[in-house]
Amino acid sequence: MYLQHFRLNEPPYSLTPDTAFFMEHAGYRDALNVLLVALRSGEGFMKVVGEVGTGKTILCRTLLKTLAPEFACAYLPNPYLRPSSLLFSIADELLIEYPKRASQHQLLKRINLALLDFHARGQRVVLCMDEAQAVPLQTLEALRLLTNLETEKTKLLQVVLFGQPELNQVLDQPAIRQLRQRITFSYDLQPLDADGVGSYLVHRLTVAGYDGPRLFDARAVAEIARGSRGVPRLINILAHKSLMAAFGQGEGRVNRLHARSAILDTDDARAVMLPRFGGAGARFGRWLSSRLGGAAVALGALGMAVSSLPI
Repeated sequence: MYLQHFRLNEPPYSLTPDTAFFMEHAGYRDALNVLLVALRSGEGFMKVVGEVGTGKTILCRTLLKTLAPEFACAYLPNPYLRPSSLLFSIADELLIEYPKRASQHQLLKRINLALLDFHARGQRVVLCMDEAQAVPLQTLEALRLLTNLETEKTKLLQVVLFGQPELNQVLDQPAIRQLRQRITFSYDLQPLDADGVGSYLVHRLTVAGYDGPRLFDARAVAEIARGSRGVPRLINILAHKSLMAAFGQGEGRVNRLHARSAILDTDDARAVMLPRFGGAGARFGRWLSSRLGGAAVALGALGMAVSSLPI
């Protein structure tokens, strides 16, 4: 790996949503602030929508980390839950004890009592659901019914739904119109602009321990911004592969050729790059490989593994 070569303490562009790398960029800061204000104001349902790879999961985890211990937090990353499974998952997340063979009615009663107990102790409860566009309609309706429990002034369970744009289509269905009407705050996560991509690259390097001169030159940043379309997951993949290419050549900086090799090695980015070269795309790829030599060969093998990693 290139950690020692570039004097890094840890991988700067891992696909794992580590909250230590959360960037206070305007879009993410605004989203976090909207959610914090809404939750502290006692709103019942909130929604965050963003395309694949735009940072919903790291935003969700940062929100949960920021709320503790003011809130009791439940996080459900698995959307494929039946209504009964939803209740068990919430009970487990909130450390609510229940009989081994508890019925749905018994479980609901235990959860309601626990929510009242949290309220009596001055602690609010928030449930964050990731990949909410895949939650079955019956489960969403069960969740709405669960949030009916409230005092005269306070919702005892607050919910934040994180999902891809398809979540909007799900919520438009008549069967769950009552839930849609309860969503009082929404936020759409947008990709980073070109300046944001540069700041993102520098931010993650700094968190990873880098304190040297600029590691990605301006043209490399521009290529990564173009190839990634500002999507953080793609930025991470391209930056990681670019560092691998530079390391393979023994270079101390990432240049445009390293970034282009990363783009051509990444399916979701290559489609953006090749139209710029027309029919010369394949010839450019061969020329680039000859310039990078063994680094390009190693990058090709690496790309197959990196591109398949989950986030």
